[in-house]
Amino acid sequence: MIDLGSLVTPDRVLLDLKATSKRQVLRSLAQAAARVTGVDAEVILEALLQRERLGTTGLGEGIAIPHARVPGLASFTGFFARLAKPVDFEAVDGAPVDLVFLLLAPEGTGTDHLKALARIARLLREEEFRNALRTCPDRAKVHAILAGRPEAAR
Repeated sequence: MIDLGSLVTPDRVLLDLKATSKRQVLRSLAQAAARVTGVDAEVILEALLQRERLGTTGLGEGIAIPHARVPGLASFTGFFARLAKPVDFEAVDGAPVDLVFLLLAPEGTGTDHLKALARIARLLREEEFRNALRTCPDRAKVHAILAGRPEAAR
């Protein structure tokens, strides 16, 4: 099972990300991922936009989990962003999104990324988990919550 704490390392927790649209959120995350992975930000953005064209990754309850398989990516890469202001993500419930998990997978991966997506989605269904992510004051504490150590976030 993929450990969220190692998938989304503390330096990949972005708090108060400023964006006014879904595309801007995806672009900001693609740029952050490019700095970490060495894959061109436009390649990452295009993979994400292509996935969004299949259907929104806005799950409802203010959550989105944009994900894509990316050419040239060496390993799984994850980011968590809490937006400064919620944006319209065309979510299934129509609610704007303020919590965004980005999951990027290498092109040839099997079902591991689906397992990671399912795990993230399961955790985010818990209201207490979402509230903790929304109210946590700093990235180290947010990372502790993602890593399954809520006691370290207090």
